[in-house]
Amino acid sequence: MLKLSTLKQTKVYQEALEEGRIEGLIEGKLTTVPLLIKAGFSVEEIAKQLEIDVEAVKKVAQEQS
Repeated sequence: MLKLSTLKQTKVYQEALEEGRIEGLIEGKLTTVPLLIKAGFSVEEIAKQLEIDVEAVKKVAQEQS
């Protein structure tokens, strides 16, 4: 039987873990979008400063309206 410590050393596990971290980071950034819009920042400014896709910012902005 495969032990957890052995599983954690596999490439598949490491890649999945990294992907989860990246998704979590993006989700965290997206939660700030409504506050930045209320503060008067444009969608483009928000995307640039948060280093995320403009389309993702637009989607969150539309959901808030």
